[in-house]
Order: sequence, then structure tokens, then C-alpha cells
Amino acid sequence: MTVGHAPPDISGKSTLFEPPRTHGLELVTVLPSSRRRRLTVPRWLRRTFGPLLLLAAWQVSSATGALDPDVLASPGTIARAGRDLIADGTLPSAMAVSLRRVVFGLLIGGVAGVGLALVSGLSRLGEDLVDATVQMLRTVPWVGLIPLFIIWLGIGEAPKVALIALGVAFHLYLNVYAGIRGVDEQLVEAGESLGLGRWGLVRHVVLPGALPGAMTGLRYSLATAWLALVFGESINAEDGIGFLMNQAREFFRTDVIVVCLVVYAFLGLIADAVVRTLERLLLQWRPTFKGQ
Repeated sequence: MTVGHAPPDISGKSTLFEPPRTHGLELVTVLPSSRRRRLTVPRWLRRTFGPLLLLAAWQVSSATGALDPDVLASPGTIARAGRDLIADGTLPSAMAVSLRRVVFGLLIGGVAGVGLALVSGLSRLGEDLVDATVQMLRTVPWVGLIPLFIIWLGIGEAPKVALIALGVAFHLYLNVYAGIRGVDEQLVEAGESLGLGRWGLVRHVVLPGALPGAMTGLRYSLATAWLALVFGESINAEDGIGFLMNQAREFFRTDVIVVCLVVYAFLGLIADAVVRTLERLLLQWRPTFKGQ
């Protein structure tokens, strides 16, 4: 009998290791557990589960009387208050005023913070002249400067914008400066070996390397800008979201106060989403861990 061949059957035909007959049954291959199809929940649904659960608990507490409406209005009351403020144009007008203040403060503070960070980060002489002063001013509570801003700039729009710009400038300075000084020195040496001059290194090596830190600083700056706006609009404001909150506080309107807080949070989320989009566009070259 030849090796590799099965013994001939009755008909005289030989078979080559024929698989056993299953008498009408099919073999089933069991896939490993890692290859099985998993039941996945959409990410947007997972992200909304927590807020929806909190909202449901809030509504149940208000409906059962466990939460006093004088302490915190129910979600339904807050929704009606927001609808009324939108219908009469009060809330859109206040949002437009507050957005204008944030944009101006962000531009002024951004130019100042990034400019000082470039001077301090790219030059040792600039660091000696700038960094110590900025670090000293950074430790001063910027909210405590409101009385001085009122004395220096009056009670108009200038102190509100200046307060926002001050908070924005410090965050951008720290992160951009750290990003510049955190660039790998081997990359700089590689650029020099390729013939890049000083400004070529700054443009093609240092600034791209500092961009992730700048994006992080921008996100912190936006959060600080909204926080500074709340304090700034308490300076003899006659319009804006902060003015609505102060007016509602005098009449114990917790529903209007919560509407204003929701608007602040909503605008903050939109601003953060814009920065995330910029990060995806500007930092496509940087692979990052996105979770499992």
C-alpha cells in the first residue's frame, strides 16, 4: 500500500484521505471569541446616557416634592423660561453681546499671550526679560484686579474685555512656551543638518512641534474666557448673559439662572468642539491613542 493513500474501496477506486462522511451533517467552525460579532452601542448614545439619567432624577425629585422649587426649579419650568426668553428676544440679544465680549477678549489675550511666549521661548534673552514678569503676574488672582480695572478703564466694555484677555493670555503663554521648549532637540539638530537656518527651524520644526501645546492652551483659554465673562458682566453690566443672571438673582428666579448657566455650558461646548476640529485638521501628522 502506498504511503499517503487510503485503502481501495469496494469499487476498486482509491481515495486520498477522504474526510469522514457526516451523513447529512455539516461541520461547524467555531470562531474565537475575539472574532465574534459584538453588540455595540452607538457612542453618541453612551455619551448622552449620563446627562439623561441626571435629568430624569432631577425631574422625579421635583415632581415628588423632594426638591423645593424655591431652591431649584424643575426641568419643565426651566424649559418654559428658556422658551419665553427666546420668544421675546431677550436671550438671543444677551448671547450676542456676551459672544462679542469673549471674541474681543480672546483675540487681544491670544495675541499678547502667543507673542510673549514666542519671545520668551525662542530666545534666552527674551526668557530673561519676559518670563519672570509673566510668572509673577500669573500668581496674582486676576479676578481681584476688577477694582483696578474699574478705576483705570471705567465701567463700560473695556474692563470686561480686559479681564477676559488677561485670563486668556496667561494660559496661552504657559502652554505655548512649554510647547516650544518641549521640542525634541534631535529634531532641531536634524533640521540644521539639512541646511535650515534659524527662521527655517522656527517655521518647520519648532512651531509645528509646539502646536499641540498651543491647542491645549487654547482649550484652557476658552474655558477661562467664559469664567472671566461671568465676573466681567457683574461690573455694572446692562446687557449680556451675566446681566440676566444678576437680574434673576434679585427676583429669586432660579429657572432663569439655570437657563443662563445652560447657555454658558452650551457655548462652551461649541467652542471646545471648534478647537477639537482645528486639532484634527492641524495635527493630522500626530498619531494619538483614542481609547479602547
